[in-house]
Amino acid sequence: MDRDERKPLMSHLVELRKRLITCAVVVGICFALTYAFSEKLFAILAYPLKANLPEGDRLIYTNLPEMFFVYIKTGLVGAVLLAAPFIFYQAWMFVAPGLYRNEKRYLLPFVFFSTLLFVGGALFGYFIVFPFGFRFFLGFSNEYIQALPSVKQYFSLSIKLLLGFGVIFELPVAAFFLSRMGIISADLMRRQRKYAILLIFIVAALLTPPDVITQLMMAGPLLVLYELSVIIVKTAGKKKKTAEEEEETT
Repeated sequence: MDRDERKPLMSHLVELRKRLITCAVVVGICFALTYAFSEKLFAILAYPLKANLPEGDRLIYTNLPEMFFVYIKTGLVGAVLLAAPFIFYQAWMFVAPGLYRNEKRYLLPFVFFSTLLFVGGALFGYFIVFPFGFRFFLGFSNEYIQALPSVKQYFSLSIKLLLGFGVIFELPVAAFFLSRMGIISADLMRRQRKYAILLIFIVAALLTPPDVITQLMMAGPLLVLYELSVIIVKTAGKKKKTAEEEEETT
C-alpha cells in the first residue's frame, strides 16, 4: 500500500475514531441520567421472571458487590438505548460520504426505522419471549427442587436476549441499504433462501438458551423478517433502476 492509498484509509480511521468518541460522550451523559433510575430499570427488567416465580420467591445474589455492578450495567444498557438514535445518526454520517446524492435523503428514515426496529425487537423479546421462556425454565421445580435464580445470571441472559432481538430486527434496514449499494438483490435472496433458513436457526441457537421453544420464538420472527426483506429489496431495486434511467435521460 503506497502513501496515496494510506491517506484515505487514515482519514477514514480518524473519522471513525472521532464519531466513536462522540458516541461514547453522549452515552456517558445519558448514563448520568439512567443510573439514577437503575434500580427501577432493573425491577422492570426482572418483572417477567418475578411474575412467574412462586409467591414469596425472589432473585438472589451471592457476592456482596454483585448488585452494585448489576445496577451499573443496567444504567449503561439504558444509556445505550437512550442514545440509540444519536448512535444510528453517527453511523449514517460515517457512511454518507460514500453515498450518491439521491441516497443521502434517507438519513431521517434510516435513523427512525433503525431505532424503531431495534426497540421493537427488544420489546418483542421482553413481552413475548421472556414470559414463555421463564415459565418453561421454572417448570422444572418440584417438591424437592427449587429454582433460585441469580441476579447476575438473569441480567446476563436477559440483556443477551434483548440485544439479540434488537439486532436481528434490523434485518430489513440492512437489506434495504445493501440492495441500494448493489450488494444483494431479491433474486439472490430467493436463491439463497435455504441457506438463509439454516443460518437463521444457527443464529437463534447461539443467541438463546438451549431450549427449542425460545429458539423457535427467535427463528420465527427472523424468517418473517427475511421474507419482508426480500420484498423490500425487490422494491428498492426497482427504485434504484428508475433513478439510474432518469439520470441517463437527463
